[in-house]
Amino acid sequence: MPTTKTPFLPIFLGLLWFGSFAGLESTTGKLPSIPGVYIFGDSLVDAGNNNYLAISISKANYPRNGVDFPDKKATGRFSNGKNAADAIAEKFALPLPPPYLSLKVPFKEKERKSAALTGVNFASGGAGIFNGSDQKLRQSIPLSHQVNDWQEIHKELTSQLGPSEAQNHLSKSLFFVVIGSNDLFDYFGSFKLRQKTNPQQYTQSMADKLREQLKRLHDNGARRFLILGVAQIGCTPGQRARNSTMHECNEESNMWCSLYNEALVKMLQQFKQELKSSMAYTYFDNFKSVHDIITNPARYGFADVTSACCGSGDLNADSPCFPVSNLCSDRTKYLFWDRFGHPTEAAARTIVDLMLSDDSQYSSPLTLTQLVSS
Repeated sequence: MPTTKTPFLPIFLGLLWFGSFAGLESTTGKLPSIPGVYIFGDSLVDAGNNNYLAISISKANYPRNGVDFPDKKATGRFSNGKNAADAIAEKFALPLPPPYLSLKVPFKEKERKSAALTGVNFASGGAGIFNGSDQKLRQSIPLSHQVNDWQEIHKELTSQLGPSEAQNHLSKSLFFVVIGSNDLFDYFGSFKLRQKTNPQQYTQSMADKLREQLKRLHDNGARRFLILGVAQIGCTPGQRARNSTMHECNEESNMWCSLYNEALVKMLQQFKQELKSSMAYTYFDNFKSVHDIITNPARYGFADVTSACCGSGDLNADSPCFPVSNLCSDRTKYLFWDRFGHPTEAAARTIVDLMLSDDSQYSSPLTLTQLVSS
């Protein structure tokens, strides 16, 4: 793992080809309808918000990103194609949620009104739960600012539907939150932070801060939450390449992920107890899914779970994905898109299938299908 914070959030995995694992068959059935999906987080689900940050270098709006997106367009997604937020929207027959900042440019009033109803993506590559260094340098949009942006969409929705109908609409919608890894990278890369607080204290403070933002979302209409735990960020291609002889995972990084996930699970349980029937959630154990894939990749239909599909050098991890980078020929066989551990489109789609399956080993206290049916 780099000793300085990586400007992109790595790893979102859980990989498994549709139909190749018991439990996925249920995804072929008709899903309950939801009126909208609203996305908060980092580069795992960013649809292009960072394109609108004038001085940010945390962008993916250039080739080879988007090589498998419609028209081979590099939209700002850190992927060869679509990401998990897109896949979820498509599963529920909703339009792809546009980046919030794209709706603030001139002459977008019609698109803004439509997206307020069906879904908006507030995620930003490099974002964290805390207002970290990226935000101070205007490299990304931290979670607290994403929630501020949500409040503007909430006003738009209330204006369109009226307060009662707007709340009814939101109570049936899905709020998808994918964040935390960049805060761990900040801690790992900051000697000052590690002197001030130990890993247990820091990860607990992450969970406490996330709770504040979830409460703000709840106060502004959110009722159904899909929350992802942090995956094994020590197993990204960039982390493995640092171990030049064995290409093993960075287990210290993975330990911090486990500490945070434990704090996150407890926080969500307490949050549910506080809000009772006015809130429901699914916690998806991304850490376990990554471990299972890496341990037995053939079972899940992947041929390479260590290298980046796009990059250069050892494990294709010596550099980020650039227009002149090496590109793997079959993206469906790769777990990782780039050195930072962003997933390929195939990986993102299979993890969403796993969320929607009847297999509850990764989801608690509800599967995603149960959540949207509740």
